[in-house]
Amino acid sequence: MRDLGLKIVSGAYPENSILPGDTELLQRFGVSRTVLREALKTLAAKGLIQPKAKIGTRVLHRSQWNLFDPDILVWHFEAGASAEFLASIVEMRLALEPEAAGLAAIRRTDAQLATLFGWVEKMREARESAADFVHSDLQFHIAIAEASGNPFMRSISALIEVALVTTFTISSPIPNSESHVRSVERHAAIAKAIAAGDVEQAKEAMRVVINEGAERVLVAGKSKAASR
Repeated sequence: MRDLGLKIVSGAYPENSILPGDTELLQRFGVSRTVLREALKTLAAKGLIQPKAKIGTRVLHRSQWNLFDPDILVWHFEAGASAEFLASIVEMRLALEPEAAGLAAIRRTDAQLATLFGWVEKMREARESAADFVHSDLQFHIAIAEASGNPFMRSISALIEVALVTTFTISSPIPNSESHVRSVERHAAIAKAIAAGDVEQAKEAMRVVINEGAERVLVAGKSKAASR
């Protein structure tokens, strides 16, 4: 499933093309027909393919793929996510996360607020480890989704967790000490606005964090492209 999914997402099997037949796939992977059918059924459920009698298994148009599916997100990043794809993720975050922060400013509990400030401190302590910073950063954003009191916000946050981890990893300010301090303070500003019940400030502080992270992703992407 992963091999076929990755080839579809990367374009090795283009949209509207027909996958190799069962006989060829069975020989390639050395699996039983039952295993192959289950893999194809799973890919079909993700919106990637559609089997057609007497025609074969067709790769569907990208607009029909379930981009919230964790596997499809992982395959995009493994294939090398384009600047356009990363920009789409930023746009999605800007559409959702400021609203979650605004709701959290109204609905958060004292325990949830303590959790937010706790993750800010964890980010502050992660001066050397990008992995620790990314983990704390992600948990901070998930905690805001939970504090929003809207179950859809938390569900969406879970669905895009893979995408957030990857973009956070690309855009982590570690080990740049100046960037690290600034990022921690930007996140602290969100928590402080939520603590004060300031809806608009919480939204704006979240937009600043997302946009600054997006700028770091863009810079990192250009650096990688230049080094090739």
